[in-house]
Amino acid sequence: MAGLILDGKAYAKDLEAELTQRVARLMAARGGEPPILATILVGEDPASATYVKMKGNACRRVGMESQKVELPGTTTTEELLAAIDALNANPRVRGILLQHPVPKQIDERACFDRIALEKDVDGVTAHGFGRMAMDEPAYGSATPAGIMRLLRRYGIEIAGREAVVVGRSPILGRPMAMMLLAANATVTICHSRTRNLPEVVRRAEIVVGAVGKPEFIRGEWIRDGAVVVDAGYHPGGVGDIELAAVVDRCSAYTPVPGGVGPMTIATLIAQAVEAAEKALETSETIQG
Repeated sequence: MAGLILDGKAYAKDLEAELTQRVARLMAARGGEPPILATILVGEDPASATYVKMKGNACRRVGMESQKVELPGTTTTEELLAAIDALNANPRVRGILLQHPVPKQIDERACFDRIALEKDVDGVTAHGFGRMAMDEPAYGSATPAGIMRLLRRYGIEIAGREAVVVGRSPILGRPMAMMLLAANATVTICHSRTRNLPEVVRRAEIVVGAVGKPEFIRGEWIRDGAVVVDAGYHPGGVGDIELAAVVDRCSAYTPVPGGVGPMTIATLIAQAVEAAEKALETSETIQG
């Protein structure tokens, strides 16, 4: 019997409908002004430009305003920091997204960390990651936060289960592990130097593929009844996991495409809306 499909595309659509109502309430409280999600694109990477366009479209679907800041590929670290400072200072901008990657002459970490914590809706700052890892209020990195939303949506039990995350990137694998740990899973992070990787993956009741290599995680490594989360997307419509070999044996899985991908953008928008709501609450408290 095929596993339960964790349909991120359907959930993202439902979430956008909810966010549309929340944005309408924000605009009513702000005299008709929509909150802004600002995106910064440095250089002319086609894939990055496509991602920025998709996020702008999602903003418009829920009634938010999208502000696109485009900088040339020759931009310096100091120039990018100045652009971020300007957005930090703009009270209508409730979220700031710096599109990765930036040109190599730029200190990307310094620029990520310049984003104000309350506007870090993509969970890219070291401060935000640290707070998230310590179970303090912060916006989690959008892809793993989207995965957690999806697991909750479908009632996937996490507490007490053994989870294996294959990949340790700072915006996916590592925060994913911290979020699963906070949900009381027992978590193992695997990487390029993990010994006996198939055996480690075979222990997992929840497997998260976040390695960035097409079908790197073989179906034969995955135990019957596991929950399979594939965060990869590659040409040909395949992810990081050999899904075709496990859909009839696993208890639940995220399809590729249509699983994790739609949840990333929907979660980014949801966190921007939440940031706008918190800013409104703060201003009302001060005025009151």
